[in-house]
Amino acid sequence: MNIMLFHSAFGLRPAVEAAADRLRAAGHEVWTPDLFEGRTFDTVEEGMAFKDEIGKDELLKRAVLASAPYSDRGLVYAGFSFGAATAQTLALGDDKAKGLLLLHGTSDIAEGVTVDELPVQLHVAEPDPFETDDWLTAWYLQMGRTGADVEVYRYAGAGHLYTDPDLPDYDEEAAEATWRVALGFLETL
Repeated sequence: MNIMLFHSAFGLRPAVEAAADRLRAAGHEVWTPDLFEGRTFDTVEEGMAFKDEIGKDELLKRAVLASAPYSDRGLVYAGFSFGAATAQTLALGDDKAKGLLLLHGTSDIAEGVTVDELPVQLHVAEPDPFETDDWLTAWYLQMGRTGADVEVYRYAGAGHLYTDPDLPDYDEEAAEATWRVALGFLETL
């Protein structure tokens, strides 16, 4: 598979490159665009402030420009938290998308969006301060109405960005379970 992997609000940190290497070792071609142009952050608050300073439209433009050269190949869009929201937006707008792998995040769904049974897999902590139960229920129902084929995996007790070993949220057991399931999902596409 050809995978476009977007970073979180922390920026393009070593954990994103490690995830890309893990995916490459499984035989996938992976791109990790740097939407923050080299900036990384130590706290989610700093990263979110920088994200807001750049603006949603500019970040989406950067993501589209990074993905465009490869979209004809049929991409799997993937991302971590903020990057998952970006991946979701792009996948729902790309009729050649092969799949959507969401790690730690989702996004609003534009009115009237439809897809043809797009395979979607979400991995999220339970509870998650950024992905509340009410939000996830509404998101799941809306994704189903778009025509997506959605699977949701919850990890009790894990922190929000539990796959990043350099953050306090890290949960090795949940992270390894996530990668096992995600790699299996990618094999089916």
